[in-house]
Amino acid sequence: MATAHADYGKLSVEETLEALGTSRERGLPQEEIAARLKEYGPNEIPKKEESLFQRISRRFWGPIPWMIEAAALLSALLRKWDDFTIIAVLLLTNAALDFWQESKALNALKVLKNKLAKQALVLRDGKFTSLDARNLVPGDIIKVKIGDMIPADIKLIDGEFLQADQSALTGESLPVAKKAGDIAYSNSIVKQGEMIGVVTATALGTFFGRTVALVAKAQKEEKSHFQKAVVHIGNYLILITLFLAAIILITAMFRHENMLEILRFTLVLTVAAIPVALPAVLTVTMTVGAMNLARKQAIVSRLVAIEELAGVDVLCSDKTGTLTQNRMTVSEPKAFAGHTVEELMRAAAFASKEENSDPIEIPIFEYLRKTGGLDDMPAYRHLKFTPFDPVSKRTEATVQLADTTLLVTKGAPQVILELCGERVDRQAILDAVEELAEKGYRTLGVASKRPEDGMFDFLGLIPLFDPPREDSKSTIEEAVKLGLQVKMITGDNLAIAKQIAAVLGIGTTIFDARDLRGASTRELVQLGAIVARAVYLKMSDGITEEEAQHFARGVVKELEREFERIELPEGYVKRHESEIIGVIESASGFAQVFPEDKYLIVEKLQKSDHIVGMTGDGVNDAPALKKADAGIAVSGATDAARAAADLVLLAPGLSVIVDAVKGARVTFERMKGYSIFRVAETIRVILFMTASIVVFNFYPVTAIMIIILAFLNDIPILTIAYDNTKVDNRPVRWNMTEVLTLATVLGVSGVISSFGIFYLAEEYMHLSPAVVQSFIFLKLVVAGHSTIYVTRTEKHFWQKPFPSPLLFSATTLTEILGTLFAVYGVFLASIGWGNALLVWGYALAWFVLNDFIKVWTYRYLRRDANSV
Repeated sequence: MATAHADYGKLSVEETLEALGTSRERGLPQEEIAARLKEYGPNEIPKKEESLFQRISRRFWGPIPWMIEAAALLSALLRKWDDFTIIAVLLLTNAALDFWQESKALNALKVLKNKLAKQALVLRDGKFTSLDARNLVPGDIIKVKIGDMIPADIKLIDGEFLQADQSALTGESLPVAKKAGDIAYSNSIVKQGEMIGVVTATALGTFFGRTVALVAKAQKEEKSHFQKAVVHIGNYLILITLFLAAIILITAMFRHENMLEILRFTLVLTVAAIPVALPAVLTVTMTVGAMNLARKQAIVSRLVAIEELAGVDVLCSDKTGTLTQNRMTVSEPKAFAGHTVEELMRAAAFASKEENSDPIEIPIFEYLRKTGGLDDMPAYRHLKFTPFDPVSKRTEATVQLADTTLLVTKGAPQVILELCGERVDRQAILDAVEELAEKGYRTLGVASKRPEDGMFDFLGLIPLFDPPREDSKSTIEEAVKLGLQVKMITGDNLAIAKQIAAVLGIGTTIFDARDLRGASTRELVQLGAIVARAVYLKMSDGITEEEAQHFARGVVKELEREFERIELPEGYVKRHESEIIGVIESASGFAQVFPEDKYLIVEKLQKSDHIVGMTGDGVNDAPALKKADAGIAVSGATDAARAAADLVLLAPGLSVIVDAVKGARVTFERMKGYSIFRVAETIRVILFMTASIVVFNFYPVTAIMIIILAFLNDIPILTIAYDNTKVDNRPVRWNMTEVLTLATVLGVSGVISSFGIFYLAEEYMHLSPAVVQSFIFLKLVVAGHSTIYVTRTEKHFWQKPFPSPLLFSATTLTEILGTLFAVYGVFLASIGWGNALLVWGYALAWFVLNDFIKVWTYRYLRRDANSV
């Protein structure tokens, strides 16, 4: 039976075959295949989906749904079918919107699942057969060739070499050369070569599978700040409403009033006060924001991401294909020994084949085409061409040039130097290679000779790099101005990461991702083996290196058995979490990262109270995109990355992210303004009602007035989504203490002003109770809609940004409608134009006062921040 959780990358080919209990000649026996299929399961991602019933029922469970459902039930019991219909429609609309948004986001795992290879060439009963890849098990012997998608993690055991494109998995910008003994990852694509491999892991046990598991984990843990804010606001209003409604009912009981009518009044008041439309209005506001972003080529796949994007203070950006163009480019070739750059580049082209579309060779032809060198190339043909392989680490070609034959070669500079004679200044070339490597360049050495010459003539070096996108630097600068800290996350090596980070102005504090992990148990085992080997060689005479290695392997097995029995101190295995967070926060970026590292970086930043944005384009980015508060899939991203992301960019480059952040902050301000308005209005109405009933035994408005008020409020509320608001130059997030405090202050101020108009109408003007109610109704309409202008901005109402024409028109229209109802006595007692103008003047005076109260409250709440 296969060894569980073995690190096959550290074992030799023979040890791997032995550990997996398989044969390279015949593969696995049929009975063993069946047993392993039962043990490990099919080679596919397990399907774990919530049932449709569960997904729907969740929409009707929670504090806000319970209150709405209770109100609907009471309406039905009292046969108030109009109320019941309105409440039911609002409840179902909210549930439908939420359900639809979740359905759009759930396809991330489905896309990843469909990415698995479907067929595999498997050795069964001594011969290769094409089988469904889902039937692969650890220990199966399979063949992979050019164009194949590798169906499982495999250890290569036979064949010369292959090149695997695993950029979508690891972020490496070039195909990786593999040879016997190397591990090839599931879902990487074979670009060149053909080899035999043994399956070491399937399904979720593969490198790809662990990525899927991280996406699932991120989705399971996902809960937005917007959702938390809605629940917080909703709970606050529900508690106030229930408490005051209970006081009204208890007071009515002691006064022996008609409980059925009181219950009906309290029911209508409760429904009007409960934030029934809160989720829907905020959703509409975000939908409008999403439509605006779509015009700028940014598609929002999860609405709440707009609110999250507004608060992002750390933007983690993948490098390859995101900050860079994901294509190699020639920098400045360096010719040596009297040769010219033209000679160097021509020879490099002779040692290449453009039709092979090799990622290393494409930039050579692009350089020649750009400089005009391709047009001046002499006629030539290949007599012989040996493509690159990881053993020789070079290509070689015999080229016929008119009446001359030339041998040309290109490859690793150190390898090319070995082919050259002593005339070449080896140290100068090696110094140049090292200097280029420190700048992050991959370097090719080029040499040529005539067939009769003994040694090659070294022509020069060709530095290659993956260039930044043209707009990356300016985008990063703009992001910094918006208060974002940009961190580069890449699978490439440290030198390349530092070079790109320096060019883009991200910063120079780039760490190796291994700095986050600390020492692993495996690394401690390896260290023990190294020490054991050294001691054994020192203490034993006549011991060969092979015998020492054999002894060290025995020590490894013994240490592994020992580590299974003991629990290492936490500090030995991993760094302390606070230390990891400190490293991440101080870093400009990380190199040589795996999907687990990207996920870890996002997770730790979130634990440190950062709102994190993450950009990416590959399968390897999917877990971090899903875990991030705002996952952004860039143009050309894989399906898996798009499905996991909250925002998908259709246009190339990152500049649209700046527009998206600005648009998100505008949308956030609209939601914040509405939330303050909604809480203030609820407090203003229900607290005034309760106090008036309890203290003065007077019902200031009737049930029909409450319904009309709610109707008139709905019209301008919907236009808040189109209002003009400021763009903050710093990340914004929900400050519930500030929101609820300001709303409460404005609500209490509104209660005081309502009692003022009540006193004016009843005690000073001696009006009838019905007319007093009309006075109060009109005051609530005018003052309530004016409150929108108070809460929509932190500045005074006369300062920019001014209200949008749509919002101004809607509020003016509803105020006029409310005035006409009061003047002409529609559903209430008439008060005439003179009294109506009096109420307007009174309400507008309080509107100005409330505006100053708002500014003073903001200053008081932010006094500590302003004093810094």
